Amino acid sequence: MALAGIPSGCGFETEPLLRVATHVWPGYELLYLAREQGYYDERRIRLVELTSATETASALRTGAVEAGALTLDEALSLVGRGVEVRIVLAFDDSAGADVLLAHPDIADLAGLRGRRIGAENSAVGALLLDAALQTAGLTPADITLTPLTVDEQLAAYRAGRVDAVVTFDPVAAQLRAEGARPLFDSRQIPHQIVDVLVVRSDALHRHGKALELLIAGYFRALRDWRDRAPQLAPLLAPRLRLAPPEVIHAFQGLRLFGLAENRQLLAGSEPALERAAGVLSERMVARRLLRAAPLPGPLADAHWLPATPP
Repeated sequence: MALAGIPSGCGFETEPLLRVATHVWPGYELLYLAREQGYYDERRIRLVELTSATETASALRTGAVEAGALTLDEALSLVGRGVEVRIVLAFDDSAGADVLLAHPDIADLAGLRGRRIGAENSAVGALLLDAALQTAGLTPADITLTPLTVDEQLAAYRAGRVDAVVTFDPVAAQLRAEGARPLFDSRQIPHQIVDVLVVRSDALHRHGKALELLIAGYFRALRDWRDRAPQLAPLLAPRLRLAPPEVIHAFQGLRLFGLAENRQLLAGSEPALERAAGVLSERMVARRLLRAAPLPGPLADAHWLPATPP
């Protein structure tokens, strides 16, 4: 059964429509910039806007979409639940974009003791929060964890149901505007939060041409963004619900991967992303976010990357 609001698909030439699920996050927005710039045909590629990574993972599990933008840990969780996927593109490495924000009356990490902290039920939230607690000499037993998807966090903070949240832009910018204090961010756990594009293995070859168009369009949009970010930020501002200068600031917490870096991450006999996935899966097992490691079969797939920069 398809999710509400997700079309069941339509044919274009001999290849079916490729549906790509995302939620609002700066690292995924260049897919939308590529669409705005006309770099791929919407009769072949449909970007499906969902509210959270949880919804994207659900859509991939049920086959309501063929592809989705997730963090590496979320991709590993899919595989752990028996969904065969391949990573065909690495978007970015979070270098400050994921952050723990607290009510202004909490002066430092030690002040989290006895407080309620909201976070999405994923390894991103767990890894960032665990690292923050360890830095403060606290344990999970010292706080109350409140599971919240990103679209629920602002309302929960405003209602006083949580004292702090693990979040990212645009919610982070909205919380800062209300006085929330940053206490910890992903710069302090480098290379552990990576955003990727996953595709269901059973959809790869049925949608090969569309995948090539999607990825080539993404790299063209990345080139445009690097060359003309101030001029292009107004195109991204409505979806992110940020002013154009805030859009540019949101990208400063990301290390965006170009084509050469994607080849290093996804290609070869032992892709770098596979090694990172192995380390991350062990951490997830230790935190009971995965049942077991190692993961079955290959994960990285460089086949769909363009041969030369678009």
